[in-house]
Amino acid sequence: MSPAPIELHRLGRRPYQPVWEAMRELTDCRDEHTPDQFWLVEHDPVFTQGQAGKPEHLLMPGDIPVVNTDRGGQVTYHGPGQVVLYPLLDVRRGKVGVRELVSALENAVIDVLARHGVDAWAKPDAPGVYTRTVTGEAKIASLGLRIRRGASYHGVALNVDGDLSPFGRINPCGYAGMQVTRLGDLVTLDDGADIGGALALALAEQLGRSLVDSASS
Repeated sequence: MSPAPIELHRLGRRPYQPVWEAMRELTDCRDEHTPDQFWLVEHDPVFTQGQAGKPEHLLMPGDIPVVNTDRGGQVTYHGPGQVVLYPLLDVRRGKVGVRELVSALENAVIDVLARHGVDAWAKPDAPGVYTRTVTGEAKIASLGLRIRRGASYHGVALNVDGDLSPFGRINPCGYAGMQVTRLGDLVTLDDGADIGGALALALAEQLGRSLVDSASS
């Protein structure tokens, strides 16, 4: 029997902390009947520190709040103009390994970028997605996961057309001087392009699952 479709919830623009708390609550309350879900969201400006994060990588946070989270990885920035996709999956039920899910997230981003004519790649020693700009290699998507009680939360953030200057206040993902870029600097984006929806569909395809667009919650 085929697994049930993954439910896509479009949350719009939300502060980071309540969404993180909701992800943890869903994970803690999950049982065998809880559907797999993708949450698509755009966050208010925030720096998030992963479990491997070090204070020295927060160079000058200024007026942007810092949240210490329970995801993997180090420090990153979320803000308007960035597509964030959180896969809330029963990985035990779906028999999906952590490395497999990381690769699926990276490959979904790579697929979406390829459809816009952008060549991109993953790196085994530095999770995320990278591409080439006129000044060299740059990171275009950041990734961090947590697996708890056999379920995943947190996810991937793709820079689309937002302000990148806050990345200059940190060492992105713990790498001093790492360049970051956004899709809008590489190609001309059509008005109303549903990058988030395309990313969710690409991830479902990577996982061999179907996707159903649910009402926003």
